[in-house]
Amino acid sequence: MSRELRYERLIQASPARVFDLFTSPAGQREFYGNDAPGWVVDSRCELRVGGAWEIAFGPSPGELYRHLHMFEAIERPRRLLLATTETRLDGSRLAFSTEFTFAPRDGATLMTMVQWGFPSHELRDEHGRGVPHAFDRLERALETS
Repeated sequence: MSRELRYERLIQASPARVFDLFTSPAGQREFYGNDAPGWVVDSRCELRVGGAWEIAFGPSPGELYRHLHMFEAIERPRRLLLATTETRLDGSRLAFSTEFTFAPRDGATLMTMVQWGFPSHELRDEHGRGVPHAFDRLERALETS
């Protein structure tokens, strides 16, 4: 069994529109957001190869996961490749790779997220639980923008 996490969603918008919203602070608030009261999302992004994308998110200001993404490739509006380091609530760190692709499909976009380098199946599965919700929120933001 692979320790790769893969998720796809067909989104009714152009690749440029999906890419631009996804890489904006508003898009990241949606992607990492949660409807729970008090949920925190803070996103700071330097969208350039070698730039950092820092995201802190969690149930309260005192309980935040932190993702530090370093851009390894940016091919607007088709692809992002990131080296990700996650700092977990207990202070431990986890490093893995993340790739997002945005492929045109009959007037829509097939957005794919692939993550690899997880040290265990359990950590891969833990990361996968929130992914459908993240894509739901991004898709709703596109519908209202």
